[in-house]
Amino acid sequence: MDTVVAACRSALERPGTVIVLTGAGVSAESGIPTFRGADGYWTVGTKEYHPQELATLQSFAAMPWDVWAWYLYRRGVCRAASPNDGHYAIARWDDAMKSSGDRFALVTQNIDGLHRRAGSPAARTFAIHGELEQMRCATECCLDRWPIPPGVPALARGERVNDATKALLVCPSCGEMARPHVLWFDEAYDEPRFHLDTVRELASSAALCVVVGTSAQTNLPWQVVMLAARNSATIVDINPIANPFGDIAARSGGVIRAPSAVVLPGLVDQITGR
Repeated sequence: MDTVVAACRSALERPGTVIVLTGAGVSAESGIPTFRGADGYWTVGTKEYHPQELATLQSFAAMPWDVWAWYLYRRGVCRAASPNDGHYAIARWDDAMKSSGDRFALVTQNIDGLHRRAGSPAARTFAIHGELEQMRCATECCLDRWPIPPGVPALARGERVNDATKALLVCPSCGEMARPHVLWFDEAYDEPRFHLDTVRELASSAALCVVVGTSAQTNLPWQVVMLAARNSATIVDINPIANPFGDIAARSGGVIRAPSAVVLPGLVDQITGR
């Protein structure tokens, strides 16, 4: 821990952004099952779908209400969870760096909203895989996003979307069906919806990149770390499980193989002097 703290403090003395990149491991510590875990499977009729089959534009086009049912179930799971000490520590770090302007940025793969509920501000939180509490037009009539209406319930596992709920899940602009505001496996990152250009620019100017609870299985997180490393940023990996980002961090800022909720509070306090 001391070595990592020293590396982070040294990085903060250089110009450049400070990026915290978080993945599913952070929210797993709040009891939210990882997307690829056993609890992600979903049964439609007699067929059991893996998330990588169900969470696609192709599946939504073929069976939209089954896909919506799965997301409304997961939304209920996320709403029942609470931010953990790792989420709160990241929010404290952001607050401690307010005097540095917009130097701090939280880039999260998580769609559960726990970072925002812990106090991380919207202006510096970039949800690169979308947000489970938002929806947008399925026909792409516009780029706007809206909160899922309050009357939309959390569904039990296997429960179907009823007609009253279907009537609420429509685009406020054109009246056509809405879709969850999430990045599906057969879709690509872009700037208007998923902050692609903004995040790449932040990474390209990074002085410090702290990777927390992500297993390096998606493209944009890889870009963030590689662009930061290309800028000679200090890279730190915090994850109880070994992953490819650890190999990069081991040559830079360091690796901590422990849960983020255990590590981050003390790490942030030591870095910020709070």
